Amino acid sequence: MGGLLKRKRRSSSSSSVVLLPLFWAFFLAIFLERLVGVVSGLEYSKDKQASSLTLERIQKHLDKINKPAVMTIESPDGDIIDCIDKWKQPAFDHPLLKNHKLQLVPPEMPKVRRMKEEEVKGDKHISSRKNEERVVISGRGAWQVWHQNRTRCPEGTVPIRRTTVDDVLRAQSLYDFGKKQPRMALARHTVSPDDVNATGHEYAIASSSPSEAVYGASATINLWNPSVQVKEEMSISQIWVLAGSFEGSDLNSVEAGWHVLPNLYGDNSTRLFVYWTADGYQSTGCYNTLCPGFVQVDKEIVVGTAIAPVSTISGKLYESNIFIWKDPKTENWWLGYENNNAVGYWPSNLFTHLAANATLVEWGGEVLNTKPNGAHTSTQMGSGRFAQEGNGKASYFRNLGLVDSNNDINPPQSTSTRADNSNCYSINLLNNNDWGTHFFYGGPGFNPNCP
Repeated sequence: MGGLLKRKRRSSSSSSVVLLPLFWAFFLAIFLERLVGVVSGLEYSKDKQASSLTLERIQKHLDKINKPAVMTIESPDGDIIDCIDKWKQPAFDHPLLKNHKLQLVPPEMPKVRRMKEEEVKGDKHISSRKNEERVVISGRGAWQVWHQNRTRCPEGTVPIRRTTVDDVLRAQSLYDFGKKQPRMALARHTVSPDDVNATGHEYAIASSSPSEAVYGASATINLWNPSVQVKEEMSISQIWVLAGSFEGSDLNSVEAGWHVLPNLYGDNSTRLFVYWTADGYQSTGCYNTLCPGFVQVDKEIVVGTAIAPVSTISGKLYESNIFIWKDPKTENWWLGYENNNAVGYWPSNLFTHLAANATLVEWGGEVLNTKPNGAHTSTQMGSGRFAQEGNGKASYFRNLGLVDSNNDINPPQSTSTRADNSNCYSINLLNNNDWGTHFFYGGPGFNPNCP
């Protein structure tokens, strides 16, 4: 009996010895699983891992800017277009727009005043038409990809591109998402030409700063799809309408054009965009509708979506008309696309200086050069061809215009140009009866003369 009891005690003790390591192994596995989930992040995004806390913050932000959709449209390129109640769109979350009255009826677009023959003859940048005979397709020849499924938003709603978790995770931080960096955006005016390349941003632009007040600007912009070497870089062709000082946080700007910006959208498509800032890119403003500010009105054109088709060297040329102008009655700054589409507006009370008028307009291209592999980037500007190659090869802005107090578009009387590094990207300003004040611009970036 005693021997049997001893054997039972030994058996019980042996079982405990076996079970204890199993218990600790199970506990350790659970602990490590949770630790990995918290510290290393979750495979939530195709772009990068993120902690549960980061994802929670991102989702709260997305809940603010992605308003409940009345209807959803899937674009062939993967974009999701949400049809949002026009009274509940993101713009009206801005504290300065809480009591804003939505401007339902777009204002009259500015009227174009063609240059007189004597004005053209007196311009030192005059050009012949011999290099400008290629067929150009304007207007609806170049439209937006999401239109291909022929679905439109219902009455009472406006189309807005949906923002995803992946979109936000590609940014440096949630705070930086959808914003230009102040030092970079202002470099062309605050950094000397010898040092501008240190910022990474390189420009080929034309500018006009008339003595009279400016109430808008316009241009017909050639559409291309420049290659971007690495996803951290970008290629932009745009109009800037500006007022205030480039020092500190004084600058006001409204901007529009097309760009290839992989970090923002996750692809290399050519997309229509808008931007605004009221404090020199410090804390206000953003691209498109990624923060409260820009009011979407049109049901056909969506900022932030892809444009197609675009020009090719051996094929047809495509272009779009872009207008930015101040409504004389409401004083809101409007975006016009093509000839009949008033896309939306920036309410005047978002701004300080632009609440009155603009003082400077710029047109042209911009590239971010991160010097991948220790050399100048091969990211293209415009078509990727130098300005000297002319029409059919180099990209262009034509019929540059400034809006006056009578809501008329006039050619700029004085225009200067700037190319930070003409061996990489160049600009050539010209003038004639058909294309008015215009310029070719762009380049390939890296080449034997741009190492």
